[in-house]
Order: sequence, then C-alpha cells, then structure tokens
Amino acid sequence: AVPGGGPGVFADSGLRLSEAVKETRVSEAMVLDRSGIDQLLSELRDRGYTTVGPTIREGAIVYDEISSTADLPVGWTDHQEGGHYELEDRKDDKLFGYVVGPHSWKRFLYPARAVVWTGERSEVGITTLPPEDPPRYAFLGVRPCELAAVGIQDKVFMGNGSAPDQTYSGRRNGAFFVGVNCVEPGETCFCTSMGTGPRAGGGYDIALTELIRGRTHHFLVETGSEAGEDVLGSLGAARRVGEHDVTLADDLLQEAAMQMGRQMDVAGIKELLQRNLNHPQWSDVASRCLMCTNCTMVCPTCFCSTMEDSMDLSGTTAERVRTWDSCFTMDFSYINGGPIRPSRRARYRQWMTHKLANWIDQFGVSGCVGCGRCITWCPVGIDITKEVAAIRASDGLLDASRVPVPEVTT
Repeated sequence: AVPGGGPGVFADSGLRLSEAVKETRVSEAMVLDRSGIDQLLSELRDRGYTTVGPTIREGAIVYDEISSTADLPVGWTDHQEGGHYELEDRKDDKLFGYVVGPHSWKRFLYPARAVVWTGERSEVGITTLPPEDPPRYAFLGVRPCELAAVGIQDKVFMGNGSAPDQTYSGRRNGAFFVGVNCVEPGETCFCTSMGTGPRAGGGYDIALTELIRGRTHHFLVETGSEAGEDVLGSLGAARRVGEHDVTLADDLLQEAAMQMGRQMDVAGIKELLQRNLNHPQWSDVASRCLMCTNCTMVCPTCFCSTMEDSMDLSGTTAERVRTWDSCFTMDFSYINGGPIRPSRRARYRQWMTHKLANWIDQFGVSGCVGCGRCITWCPVGIDITKEVAAIRASDGLLDASRVPVPEVTT
C-alpha cells in the first residue's frame, strides 16, 4: 500500500525548516532487536514482497535484494567529501551505521531501462502486448531524505492521479517502505536545510531508529500506515518501548540535526536563482564541470529520460524503451538545427536552477532533498551548497547583466 501522506516538509513558496527533532510518540512505538529485523524481512517475503536493502559491493554500499540482516553492511560506515567516498570498519555491529551510497531507490521505482511499449505484427495487423506485472518491493533502510525524494517523484510521475506514469505507478503502489532515521549524518549531508531529516516526516510504513546503549542493541519502531501496523502486529519479537529508549532516540536525532556536514540557505532561493541567470558564477562552475552526468545519475529525484525504438531481425516484434538521460548531455536539448544549450555554462545552469528554483514552479516543491550525493560523486568535488552561497554573496552587489560572460565550450 502507498504510505499515507508525503514527506510534509515543503511550503508553497519554497522550503521550511525541518521538524526533524519532533518528539517520538511513545504510544505508537515498539522495540525490536536484530532477530526482530530478520523476522520483519521474513514476514515481508512471506507476504509476497521482494526485499531490497543496503549491502556492500565493489567498495560501496548499494541497494540490492537481501534476505536477512547478514546481507546488510553490518559494522561498516562511509566517509564522504566532495569527490571522495570511502568505507571504514566501525568496530561495532550497527546495521545502519552509514549514510547513503551511489544508489537511490529510484533505480527500482523508476528503472534506468524500462520497456514502455511492445508491439507484435501478425496476419491481422499490429497487436500491443500487455506489460509484465510490476515487481512488488519492500525497501529496508530508506533514509528520511530518500523518503522525501520518493514523495517528490510521486508528484513528477503520478501528479494528481489523472495520468500517472504506468511504469512508476505500478511499482510505487505496491511498495512497502521501512525507513531508518539518521543518527549520524555524513560530511556532505544538508537534509536539515531542505527540511527532509534527520527524522522521517512521513512516507513510510515502518520507521526504525537504531539504538545502542552499552551492550543493548535494538531498534525503536514506529508505524506510519495501516499496512505497517499490520506487519508489526504479526511480529512476535516486538515489545513495548521504554521511556529511556524514547529519550535516547530523541537525543540522538537532536544531536544529528546539529551535526550536518553542509548547510544551504534556502530563503528565497527560487527568486535568487531566477534573477541571476547571467551571474558570472555560472561560468566559474562550468570551467570545473566535466559534464560527466554523475550528479544527475546519483540524484534520487532527477528524472530526465530518452526513448529508443527497436525491432527484431524478423520484423515481427518492436518495442519502445525508456532509458535515463541527463540535461548535461549535448543531445538532450537537441531540436531541429542543433542543441539549444551548447555550452557547459548553459547546461549546468539548467540543472541547478531547475533543481532548486524552477522545480518549485513546476511541482510545488524543491527538487533537492539534501542527501549530498551530487557533491560526493562529482569527480571534481563541485559543491551545490557553495555555488548557491557564491551567487547569494554577490546578489545585488553587481549588475550581472552587464558582466561579460565568457563562453565555455564543450
């Protein structure tokens, strides 16, 4: 079932500060230990879900199919900075002691390659073949910023429900979300600036907060939907929460909110960027940008795509496939006569102003959730928070329209 409500963190005119440190509601919380998390995964599989969660592969924490807590990155953490990602042994048994890796949950809800139409030619004409049944996922370990990202993509692909994207909605409507509140933010995180964490504001069926006190290691569990309540009620390992667990969880989240690695001033950010389209900072960042598209590929909300049509050698079956694309590629803005954004400057400006400004006009929310992936996975360490700060610092101090703008070619 679709969890009730959205992330609840955006105002009509832009963003408001996070309610990340809102107190835990004791009456709705339970406690599970690690064996209880295994029971949870088993229960979800018994109900027909494919369970997906974090695991380690090729030196990074990625999302893939899992069957038990043994598949999780137990005792590992990640250190991140601009253009830098590294795993390190935590010297403990935490299941969720990391931040986020290169994957986001959009790779399951909005896959990088999806067949959107298949046709077959026969003696009676062209027949449209029915699509395959969508997979039914249960996601474990979804961070608050990622829950907010799913809520944003809901607006993009499902809108008001009148004409939803069939690939996305088929996977989204059947998904079950087990969120995990962040108690240790990363060096490139700025979710408090965007109002998306470190406590989940909604969008989950079940939310976990990992607690370690001495030799005691367990998880405070809250439910956010009837489906979550039903699943939790079936777990014999769940027990009532104690006041000390609630106090510890609230203290950890308060501390996390104060320890963000980055900050972004979002006050009037839409108007700031829209009135600075000729700012010289766009040329400065373009001189560093490699146009590699990493930031858009790892972003949990970017949705640019292209279509590819193909036919088998017999000429009997044809299909249309949607694949991820990026506004950083030259061909993305190609129209009759050539691309309308031929320079690096124009393409970087398109990405950042859409993400932080025009997205609000288009969907009523910002396109950024403060996960920091675009900073970490940029090979040259371009930092979106610093680019915004640079434009804000000189806003109104120069007439950008009269500043010569050097063209940065590809």
